[in-house]
Amino acid sequence: MSETTIDTETVEAEIVESEVVPAAKPHKVSFAHKLWTGEIEYDFVGHRKWWYLISAVLLIVSIGSLLFFRLDLGIEFRGGSDFKVNVTSITPGTVDEFRSAVTNSGVDNLDATVVTTIGDTRVAIETRALSVDEVVSVRAAIAAQAGTESDRVDYQQIGASWGKQVTRQAGIALVIFVVLVSALIWAYFRDWKMAVSAIVALFHDMIITVGVYSLVGFSVTPATLTGLLTILGYSLYDTVVVFDKVRENTANLDDYRITYREAANKSINQVLVRSINTTVIGVLPVAAILFAGTFVLGSGPLEDIGLALFVGMIIGAYSSIFLATPLLSQLREAEPGMKTQAERVAKRREKLAKAGEVEAAAPIVTYTTPGELDPALAGVRNQRTKTTRSRRTAA
Repeated sequence: MSETTIDTETVEAEIVESEVVPAAKPHKVSFAHKLWTGEIEYDFVGHRKWWYLISAVLLIVSIGSLLFFRLDLGIEFRGGSDFKVNVTSITPGTVDEFRSAVTNSGVDNLDATVVTTIGDTRVAIETRALSVDEVVSVRAAIAAQAGTESDRVDYQQIGASWGKQVTRQAGIALVIFVVLVSALIWAYFRDWKMAVSAIVALFHDMIITVGVYSLVGFSVTPATLTGLLTILGYSLYDTVVVFDKVRENTANLDDYRITYREAANKSINQVLVRSINTTVIGVLPVAAILFAGTFVLGSGPLEDIGLALFVGMIIGAYSSIFLATPLLSQLREAEPGMKTQAERVAKRREKLAKAGEVEAAAPIVTYTTPGELDPALAGVRNQRTKTTRSRRTAA
């Protein structure tokens, strides 16, 4: 009798509790969390042929532009004469007026003269290398247009040798950088295929960025080289972030639950939101620099370095997701060991399918807040209530 009384009290307490607890509400899970847990994902690696095709088209256009249109080298690389003069104010016709004044100065072969404005009261004129007599004629024409004396027109002769030295030093720096980065990635990840994939993506980014300069006609200056060398770090940063997640997800491939290709694709999806966020945050200030250099100042170092950073950061984020990781997966999948591992994964899944079992790809954590009930716990509680009720009826 006492045992029956205890069961009755327990049933009544649990019935009251079940009436007080509200019905379970579906917990809102963010898009980023769904990507991280594998609840939703996109097969980036499986569609790698499309990404290779897009990259190939971009590279062909960039290389073709460099061959047919060539780069517009600044005066620091091609050499020439540089004139600067102060004016009362800058008007919409200032650039054309000074260009006409220079071409009509009586000196031949000045059709490639470049005229830019600096701020609101200064004009810069770049011409080919001039002789002493030609310099006198051009300075007089510029002074007349500016309404000042010839000796107030600043002048300097720039030799092409300086630009060649800068280019050579930049090339040496690039080679050293690539060698050291390749060694560092190999030592960190213990996988030379990761180093190869990262360097391929790096050169992919540089060629496309330089090709954009050729297409839009921006001058290549020392500031441009600075921007190109800077984007190397951004490109590698995005790639290394993805590779680090790939290493983490491929650490337990021996249990034959997932293939290398699936692990690599899962890694891309897990860092996708992070890559987008960091790229957008980084590109916004660079876009402001590019806008200021192009539309406010008209030209100068801000314009040159801004375009390199803007294009390089965007294409770097693209290559880390759509090129570097799919290429790494392809290289690893070609290994005999990975082929055997993929076959064992397929056999294991086939065996589970025949047995009627379903294997969870990844555990999904369910968070509850005060007032919400985890569906799994609700199911256990309902089962306990049913069992106690059965015992009461039997008694």
